[in-house]
Amino acid sequence: MTMQFRTLRTLFILSLVALLATGCAHRRQKAFDYTAYKQSDPKSILVLPPLNSTPDIKATNSMLSFMTRPLAEAGYYVFPVAVMDETFKQNGLSTAGDIHAVPINKLQEIFGADAALYVNVTKYGSVYTVINSETVVAAEARLVDLKTGQLLWTGKASASSAEQQNNNGGGGIVGVLVSAAVKQVINSLTNESHRYAGVTSERLLATGHNGILYGPRSPQYGKGKGQQ
Repeated sequence: MTMQFRTLRTLFILSLVALLATGCAHRRQKAFDYTAYKQSDPKSILVLPPLNSTPDIKATNSMLSFMTRPLAEAGYYVFPVAVMDETFKQNGLSTAGDIHAVPINKLQEIFGADAALYVNVTKYGSVYTVINSETVVAAEARLVDLKTGQLLWTGKASASSAEQQNNNGGGGIVGVLVSAAVKQVINSLTNESHRYAGVTSERLLATGHNGILYGPRSPQYGKGKGQQ
């Protein structure tokens, strides 16, 4: 009994240490340095068409259609997408790659914006495996001061249909295979990726821990909440 008790006690202690280490590692997540962001204090943001690092050609426009709202709700003036798009077209620029290559001083001269948001869509679409089909959208962003070129903020986020799926394996292997095939067809026909692009945009540009700071048009501006 003594040996069993010691063994159980040892296992308990090891488990507790592992749990505490995991918790500490999570709490030690490095906080973003907002010094440059606060010094710049941007009031207007130009959202550029996202780069598309995925095979799906819809990724750029899908993400772009969602990204202005969370920034506007955070308290910034956001240049209308239609105005931005037409301005670039009038200057012979129609692809996200060409637009991202425009010098920041030129962007500031044309639009008069304080900062520009550069986004890269890294995942967009359905991922099909033998026993499952998952829709994933992921993106990373950079907020850059257009007067100085200073990096103000970076972030990344993702959303997946797997967050809501019930993977209980009911119906046996045949049922699982059929379910995966059906999900793949539904995702393709309904463009589920577009819906998850909206979720990803909201998460990517949310205020809060390591997120976007509140802008001058927000009641929370300068009050500390979300102003790490």
